[in-house]
Amino acid sequence: MEIARGDTLKLERWRRSTFFVMLIGYMGYYLCRGNLSAAFPLLSDTFGYSNSELGLLAFYSELAYATGKFVNGPLGDKVGGRFIFLLGMAGAVVFNLLFSLGSSLSYFVTVWCLCRYFLSMGWGGLAKTLGAWYEPERNGTVMGLISINFQFGGVLATLFAGFLVAQGVGWKGLFVYPAMVLSVIWVWSFLASRGSPQDVVPGTNFGRSEGSKHAIFEDEYHNAQVSVKAIIKTLFGIELFRLLLVYSFFTTLLRSIFIFWMPKFFVDLGLGTSAAIVKSALFPLLGCIGTIWLGWYTDKHAKNGDRARAMWMMLLALTFCLLGISYAVARFPNQDLILGLTGLCGFFLLGPYSMSSGCLTLDIAGSRGAGSCTGIIDGIGYIGGALSVWGAGRISDELGWSEVFLVLAGFSVVSTMSAYWMSLGFQRRAAESADDHSSNTLP
Repeated sequence: MEIARGDTLKLERWRRSTFFVMLIGYMGYYLCRGNLSAAFPLLSDTFGYSNSELGLLAFYSELAYATGKFVNGPLGDKVGGRFIFLLGMAGAVVFNLLFSLGSSLSYFVTVWCLCRYFLSMGWGGLAKTLGAWYEPERNGTVMGLISINFQFGGVLATLFAGFLVAQGVGWKGLFVYPAMVLSVIWVWSFLASRGSPQDVVPGTNFGRSEGSKHAIFEDEYHNAQVSVKAIIKTLFGIELFRLLLVYSFFTTLLRSIFIFWMPKFFVDLGLGTSAAIVKSALFPLLGCIGTIWLGWYTDKHAKNGDRARAMWMMLLALTFCLLGISYAVARFPNQDLILGLTGLCGFFLLGPYSMSSGCLTLDIAGSRGAGSCTGIIDGIGYIGGALSVWGAGRISDELGWSEVFLVLAGFSVVSTMSAYWMSLGFQRRAAESADDHSSNTLP
C-alpha cells in the first residue's frame, strides 16, 4: 500500500509519541515496583521483619509476577499491547495505594502479589506495541534504547525513594507518592499513544519494510491469522526459544536479587537507610549504559545475527565481579570497593538480561507473537527470581552476604554457558541457511 506524504508524517509523529509513552510509561511502572526494595529497611525497622520474612514477601510476589507473565503475555497478543500496557499501569496505582494501608505481613504479601500481577502486563504490552511500529532490522537498537526504561526506571524509583526517606517520609509515603506520579503518567500515556500504525491509517504497512529479514516465527506463518495456541506451539518448536527459556531463568534469578536486596544489603554493611537506597541506584544506572551499548553493538557487529556471543562474554565478566564482591565482604569489607563492583555487575548483567525479553523476543516472534514470547520467557525467568529472592534472604540470615554472592557467581557461570549455547545455535542456523541458499542456486 502506497502511503500519502501527509499520512507518513502523521504515522511518524504517532510512532515517535508511542515510543516515548512506552519509554516513560514503563519508567513509571518502576516507580510503583522498585519502591518495595527501598522500603525493606523501613519495614524491618517498623515491624521487626527479618531478611527471611522480607524474603517471603519477595518470593510470593515474584511468583505472582511470573504467573501474570504467562497469562498476560498471550492476552496481549489477543487484546492488543497498548490496552494491556495501560491496564497494568492502572492496577499498579490502585494496589500501591492499598499497600500503604496495611499493617501485617499477610496483608502486605496479598496486596503486593496483586500489584505484581498487574505490573506483569507492562513489558509484554510494550513489546507487542513496538513490534507493530518498527521494522525488524531495528530490533536491537530500538529495544536497546527502550530497555533503558526499566534500567533507568529502577534508578529513578530508587532515587525518588531515597529522596522521600531523606525528607522524613515514612514507609507509607514510599507507596502513596509513586502512585500519585504514575496516575499522571497514565493520563498522558492514554492520550499520546496508539497500538499500531493501522490504528492511525487503516491498512498501512508502515514499519514493515519490503524485503526485510523476517523474525523466525513470522517465517513460519507469513501473513496468516493464527491463534494464541498456534503461536505458543510454534514458539516451542524453535530451538533458540527453548534455549532462551533456560537463559531467562538464570539471568532473571541474578537480577531479582540485586533489585530486591541491594538497599538492605548496603544497610547491613553499615550504611544509613537513605544513603543505602541512593547508592543502590548505581546498579541500574550502569545497567542503562550496558543495555544501550549491547543493543547497538549487536545490531552493527553481530555476525549472522549472533547477539549471544557478546552476551556470554559480558556474563563471564559478571562472574568475576560477583566473586570479587563475595571476597570483599568476607575479607576486605570496603564499602567503596563493593559499591564499584556492584555497579559493574549492573553493566555486565542488565545488558545481556535485557536481550532475552527485548530484541531477541522480536527476532524470534516479530510483532505477531511478541506478547506470548515475552510472557513465557519472563514467566520462566521470574520463577527463578522468586526462588532466588527468598533464598538470598535465608542465606544472608544464616551464613552472611558473602555466601550469597558466592552462590550467585555459580549461577552466573550457568548463565554464561546458556548464552554460549545460544551463540552456537545462531551459528548453526546461519550455516543451515547458507547451505539452503547454495542448494537452491543454479550452477
